[in-house]
Amino acid sequence: MKTKPNIILILNDDMGFSDLGCYGGEVHTPHLDSLAAGGLRYTQFYNTARCCPSRASLLTGLHPHQADVGHMMMNDGIDGYLGDLNPNTVTIAEALRKGGYATYMSGKWHVTRHVNGPKHNWPKQRGFDDYYGIITGAANYYQPRTLTKNNERIEPDGDDIKKYQGRFDAGWDILRKQRLERMVNIYRQAL
Repeated sequence: MKTKPNIILILNDDMGFSDLGCYGGEVHTPHLDSLAAGGLRYTQFYNTARCCPSRASLLTGLHPHQADVGHMMMNDGIDGYLGDLNPNTVTIAEALRKGGYATYMSGKWHVTRHVNGPKHNWPKQRGFDDYYGIITGAANYYQPRTLTKNNERIEPDGDDIKKYQGRFDAGWDILRKQRLERMVNIYRQAL
């Protein structure tokens, strides 16, 4: 019997090309670096320049306007700009679940304007077996406003940023030059 492949999709917004360790960044990302070493690494990828529409497209395979997330999470009262993932779309999690996959998500959801309820467009209701992350956008894990496990709000367990205390003190000009050198070396090694 042939086994199904594991599928891992990663979407990260507000991040530069060289922010990951495997592309020259200062922050250690060993697990992502390992995935990059054994998988496909893009050097060009295009999105809609907004986190919500990009996420809606990734989740549904549709143009963001077809998923009713044409801009951000406000309801502009116009089809395509309703700020809530269209209930008539099928998410990748819903499709994979029908194919026998278990589906898990961690991170920012940000494809519904319903942050405090109703939960019809939260990850659990859109096909994910388990979810840990932030429901709203414009948030972070240092002071998460909507940290959620499955359908329940939770408080953060801890903070792992101490190991980077002082890492960026040299200033942007020096860090930029160091990062460029690392990126050039990584590129040369890949050739």
